[in-house]
Amino acid sequence: MEKIYDLAIIGGGPAGYVAAERAGAKGLRVILLEKKELGGVCLNEGCMPTKTLLYSAKLYDQAKAGAKYGVESGDLSFSFDKMMACKQKVVKKLVGGVGAKMKQFKVEVMNESAFIKGRTQRGIELAFSEETILASNLLICTGSEAFIPPIPGVDGSKVILTNREILQLQELPKELVIIGGGVIGMEFASFFNSLGTKVTIIEMMDEILTGMDAEMSAMLRQQYAKKGITFNLSSKVTKIDGQTVVFEKGGKVSDIKGDKILMSVGRRPVVNGFGLENLGVELFKGGIKVDVKMRTNIPNVFAAGDVTGFSLLAHTASREGEVVVNNLCGVNDQMRYNAIPGVVYTNPEFSGVGLTEEAAKAKGIDVRVATLPMAYAGRFIAENEGGSGLCKVLVGAKYGQVLGVHMLGNPSSEMIYGASMAIENEMTLKEMEQVVFPHPTVSEIFRETVFAHTH
Repeated sequence: MEKIYDLAIIGGGPAGYVAAERAGAKGLRVILLEKKELGGVCLNEGCMPTKTLLYSAKLYDQAKAGAKYGVESGDLSFSFDKMMACKQKVVKKLVGGVGAKMKQFKVEVMNESAFIKGRTQRGIELAFSEETILASNLLICTGSEAFIPPIPGVDGSKVILTNREILQLQELPKELVIIGGGVIGMEFASFFNSLGTKVTIIEMMDEILTGMDAEMSAMLRQQYAKKGITFNLSSKVTKIDGQTVVFEKGGKVSDIKGDKILMSVGRRPVVNGFGLENLGVELFKGGIKVDVKMRTNIPNVFAAGDVTGFSLLAHTASREGEVVVNNLCGVNDQMRYNAIPGVVYTNPEFSGVGLTEEAAKAKGIDVRVATLPMAYAGRFIAENEGGSGLCKVLVGAKYGQVLGVHMLGNPSSEMIYGASMAIENEMTLKEMEQVVFPHPTVSEIFRETVFAHTH
């Protein structure tokens, strides 16, 4: 008997498994095809393993600084092997949790490579192994992969790593060169710097973390420079010769050697190898082109997550998957990107949502800006002896609505969602002043910055 599904999903990352869960909960017959492990890059090669390692490094940093709080740690040491084992244990548990949810909501999961055969009057044909199925709707969530630029010497190098390989290291490198000062590059730089590795970052742009608040990006870079990381900004890598990276800056050629070289210059959507061409789906800037309801140019074919090439974040992908399912089930829903938070899990953390000053200027949006040191929050002083940070709030000059919030300092990753909700609900400064924040918490810095802006 031929199998016909209401929804077939290719890719089991945050977009795919969340969409499958939501669709299954609404009673749709769903099949999820994932050739590797459930959870995608996020759970297996990105978000969760890196955050587990960064937590280990943060604990080590805190232990080293314990004397400031009267806690003497004595002879302090760490085990790189145990850190990596802990990381793998967390990944295994989370992947298992996703599998359990699929069973709970009766999603059929196939650990197979899917291939799109085409679209017929009866539905969309998909093949895997020796089986062919039909689906009334198709959601493509094939994600992204690390981009390796065609730099001379890259091919065949045994020391070049991507985010995938660096998570499988068996030994701590003594010297690590990171090509790219974006989020991934900075997080790995933070981890290895805490453990004593000599880290050098080579970044083509004139500042790290392009797209985030420039003032705070510079502050974070300066803090890590004091911790021993070497930054080479406005530098273009021209060649890799064994363990040596050759780069050019201002017409001057320099080189740096590392045990390992992390290539972290961005990611690109995965659009090849699964028959996408058989549907005639339109692409845009290398990713699948979609509208606000995540629809492609082909009826009943949707795309969500990194494969669209737009907002390469796990939480964005999950929400996009929800939008697809809601519309399939008769709920008018659409994707909005004005309040997508971004976090860099360094120590200190760097978080932001909404417009930056640079983006507002580029778009011609008139904004007012208020800033306060994080030290205006008593809890921050209590838990960050000698630490510094900043909170910045951008509001519309005409109506006073919150348009952007950016924070450098721990634990900004756990606070930024409040700013997301304020932007999503178009709250004004006067409305924010009426919100009661718990005391003492670092989150009060948001309210204090708002108050400083209005008085």
